[in-house]
Amino acid sequence: MSPVEKGIVRRKLTVIIENLKSLEPIKDMTKEEYIEDVYKRKAAERLLQELIEAAIDINTHIIVETGNVVPDDYYESFIKAGELKIISTDLAVKLAPSAGLRNRLVHEYDLLEHSLVLEAVRMAEELYPEYVKEIEDYLAGSGQ
Repeated sequence: MSPVEKGIVRRKLTVIIENLKSLEPIKDMTKEEYIEDVYKRKAAERLLQELIEAAIDINTHIIVETGNVVPDDYYESFIKAGELKIISTDLAVKLAPSAGLRNRLVHEYDLLEHSLVLEAVRMAEELYPEYVKEIEDYLAGSGQ
């Protein structure tokens, strides 16, 4: 078992924080404004993808470095992080579906329902700051 590389985790947390800041102007757009603005749509999609991938990377890194088996998939990385008390179980269950969003953003970009992506921006703005806080709390309490 290796120690958790706090520098790696914090670098990924920075990606989440910066992407959340970049998404702020988008969350208050109306559905019509969002759908009409191709540049904001594409920015939102990429920012969400990076943000979710950073969280998945953090989950997987901590899970593996604490001596646990690599999660079967991205969804499971959140669930396992909750089970291992890296983040709260409640937050893990709420964030796990964002792994599916990440897959749709990467693989089904031509089939995206724009209004659902806008809702995902709002979800990210609500839940991911809590994820950042809980990961920071975990790092502070891990004694490494």
